[in-house]
Amino acid sequence: MTDRENPMSSQPETLKSDTFGRILAVPMPNGATLIRRDLSTAPWWARWLARSLAKREATALARLGGRTGFPRLYGIRRDELDRSFVVGEPMYVAKPTERTYYIDALRRLRIMHRCGIAHNDLAKEPNWLVTRDGKAAIVDFQLATVHQRRGRWFRLLAREDLRHYLKHKRTYRPEALTAREKAILATPAITARVWQQTGKKLYLFVTRKILHWSDREGAGDRGKR
Repeated sequence: MTDRENPMSSQPETLKSDTFGRILAVPMPNGATLIRRDLSTAPWWARWLARSLAKREATALARLGGRTGFPRLYGIRRDELDRSFVVGEPMYVAKPTERTYYIDALRRLRIMHRCGIAHNDLAKEPNWLVTRDGKAAIVDFQLATVHQRRGRWFRLLAREDLRHYLKHKRTYRPEALTAREKAILATPAITARVWQQTGKKLYLFVTRKILHWSDREGAGDRGKR
């Protein structure tokens, strides 16, 4: 996404439109930009799911409370969710190799987990941003779960978040992986193994054949283009 801190137009700009509605960049009076999920354009049969995903995102962002490296929740209504725009480049564009980035990315992950949040979608590179100062940001909390207790299920999901972070580190900075990190990468959770054998095939069929998505599509609200 282009930097819209000083937008040329006062009108909302559509960044993405799909089965779950539209993503809009809405200029604010102070010159900043908010990101709005507009669910009103979703077809009736998909709107219940779009609302459920928006509620998940709002719950997670509210728990994070605008901490650095995460979007800030501005508000949620029946068919709209407003959050801040995080300026940065998606990981697959920036291809970060700096040691400091991965230190900061791990810090974001730990902060999120201390808040009782499992992201559940960190395998996607567009959900990791590289900010202007080379720091990490995490976005797109539609699949996130918020846990009151950090029990066994939460710890399993948090470990998968960590494993996906390590997969990206292996891609862009493989020489920095420790022996422990390599061991984590080599032992995916049972849920991940089941997903690979069953759920992922259905997911790919629905997203690519029916919704015509790919893992790097629809990232217009996730960073600088």
